[in-house]
Amino acid sequence: MITFRNTTIVMGLTLWFCFFLAMTQAMAQAPHGMETESQTYSKEEISNHVEGFFEGTTEGLADILNRIFAEQGRPTGFIKGDEAGGALVVGLRYGKGQLQLKGQDPVDVFWQGPSVGFDVGLHAAKVFTLVYNLTDPNLIFQRFPGVDGSVYVLGGVSMNYQKSNEIILAPIRTGVGLRLGASVGYLHYTRQEHVNPF
Repeated sequence: MITFRNTTIVMGLTLWFCFFLAMTQAMAQAPHGMETESQTYSKEEISNHVEGFFEGTTEGLADILNRIFAEQGRPTGFIKGDEAGGALVVGLRYGKGQLQLKGQDPVDVFWQGPSVGFDVGLHAAKVFTLVYNLTDPNLIFQRFPGVDGSVYVLGGVSMNYQKSNEIILAPIRTGVGLRLGASVGYLHYTRQEHVNPF
């Protein structure tokens, strides 16, 4: 015999079941950028890595880190590497390093790319790149467009953002040489070194 009480219980259980399914689906489809703290690096951790990599820190480095953390929050990883390049209107850039995601083994990565715009000079730089919204290292191997309007000076520091879909890269560069201009290009991150920058 169906009673009002039984109907109420069934409806309640049905609502709870639907709520559970909806929450499960929402969690499964959660976008990048919802990583937990255990999957990300704190500002103190990154500062220690940066200081060790650049063999010290400067006011410029500290200011850039503060800006990146204020705009992007905690990164899921970073790339330590070296870079060389040059430009006379059309520029080229080549680099190599290691991608380190939180709690994962390091992965070797190379990058190369062109830039087009008013851009003059040569440079050799150490590059520390903060990585956001990336937990699968295989997804680093693609092209990341960016706008580079930095000035490179002896002992100087520069930073620019690169983005592909939801993945954001923030390369911090210090090095020797001078590059002026506002060039638009991209960097192609690959598993192996390539001479062709395109």
